[in-house]
Amino acid sequence: MGLIDNLIMGAHVAFAPTALFFCFVGVFIGTFVGALPGIGPLAAISVTLPLTYGLDPTVALIMLAGIFYGAQYGGSITSILLNLPGTASTAVTALDGYPMTQQGKAGLALFINAFASFCGSSFAICLVLGFSPLVSKVALSFNSTEYFSMILLALVASSTLSGGSPLKSLVMVSFGVLLGMVGMDLNTGAMRFTFGFIELSDGVSLIAVAMGLFGVAEVVKQMAAGPAPAKQKPPQVSLRDLVPDMGILRKLVGPILRGSALGSLIGALPGAGPSLASFMAYGFERKVSRTPERFGKGAIEGVAAPEAANNASVQAAFIPTLSLGLPGDVVMAVLLGAMMMYGVVPGPQFITNEPEMFWGLIVSFWVGNIMLLVLNLPLIGVFVKIILIPQRYLYPAIIFFICLGAYSVSNNVFDIYVTIFFGIVGVLLNRFGFHPAPILLGFILGPMMEENLRRALVISRGRFDVFLERPVSAVLLLLTLILILWPLIKAIILRVRRTPSHS
Repeated sequence: MGLIDNLIMGAHVAFAPTALFFCFVGVFIGTFVGALPGIGPLAAISVTLPLTYGLDPTVALIMLAGIFYGAQYGGSITSILLNLPGTASTAVTALDGYPMTQQGKAGLALFINAFASFCGSSFAICLVLGFSPLVSKVALSFNSTEYFSMILLALVASSTLSGGSPLKSLVMVSFGVLLGMVGMDLNTGAMRFTFGFIELSDGVSLIAVAMGLFGVAEVVKQMAAGPAPAKQKPPQVSLRDLVPDMGILRKLVGPILRGSALGSLIGALPGAGPSLASFMAYGFERKVSRTPERFGKGAIEGVAAPEAANNASVQAAFIPTLSLGLPGDVVMAVLLGAMMMYGVVPGPQFITNEPEMFWGLIVSFWVGNIMLLVLNLPLIGVFVKIILIPQRYLYPAIIFFICLGAYSVSNNVFDIYVTIFFGIVGVLLNRFGFHPAPILLGFILGPMMEENLRRALVISRGRFDVFLERPVSAVLLLLTLILILWPLIKAIILRVRRTPSHS
């Protein structure tokens, strides 16, 4: 089938009434959550994951993906109007977006935000269309050795490239891998790390882990920080304020294209994510500008470039997730885990085995972004009023729905205990400077890595050098070793540079 035929097939899926409704629900929740400082798309997806049980897997993924990219839109609204970034990736938007609001250009800033976000998303969706099938075809020639090496590289790269302490991130990834081993060994039938709890024989629930680490822990963190300062009243924005002249639109072409390209490239890399994309796009735009002194004072390029970049990054992250079964970041890892729970096997054969789901998702991305473009401009006032809900009402309600969601998965009180346990773990990890996100990556990818490791060793009769015999596997392992040793290599290089020459 050609590209047009595939898109028509995807349109039949994405334009079904149920898919349209849940796509709208997803982007609405995403916009709302994105506007709430400190919550973020990961906590939102973790909390809403139980609600997707009983839905068609394609519809469920359309809704969850809508929450992810919808959060990028919502976070920008409060960044521009109130100088309150809803997500980390929209913090850079406030640098020029809020000064524009102070200058009476809030409507223009909001239009640039929506227009650049839509263009960045569309640019990356085209790349997903073109590259995902090609990457899948190449990956079909891989065997278990390449898969093991590729997953190991993804885990190490996501730990060492995502910021923070690489050692702490590797510790968290290792803990996640161990967590993924809990339950019955599929090869031997032996129970592993269950500590006598029969409820753990099928492993730890992904929903309980995700909601505990990122739902409960995040709410406790926000409550411990004390009451938020009184939020100022946002400025009134009329529809007339949202319409720019053609001269401004022409000035936006370059920043949007550069931001989209940079965001797409970064989004496809493991461990990068939209936050890095938006900050790099802002820095790059400031360097290429002939008047860099305008940045931070209301430059339209300072809004357009990072918004195009962070939305392009979110969409481009689906390339490795859908074509290789390797999540680019922790939110993608949760979506990957959701696919497994629905009985969908991610990886190179996903596009071949589930063409309707793949192409339906792709078309739904455009549908969702059009919904966001239509929603965000007339409903800005509604979203801003929603975020003014007092925390004393909001956070207890979130905890209640978290517990309800944990119980509803299997109607088992034990899952609530597991959720609370990982909530406590998440609070302690945050307290001591360990970011819990790599745990989910290890938890989801660990069983896949173990399976391919054992299969390769069985086929080779226990020979570990089989991973070095195939060139692709050897190159991937070499890259992994370089990433692990990079902090040491970097320290040596800096020391050599600082050593004075005696000549």
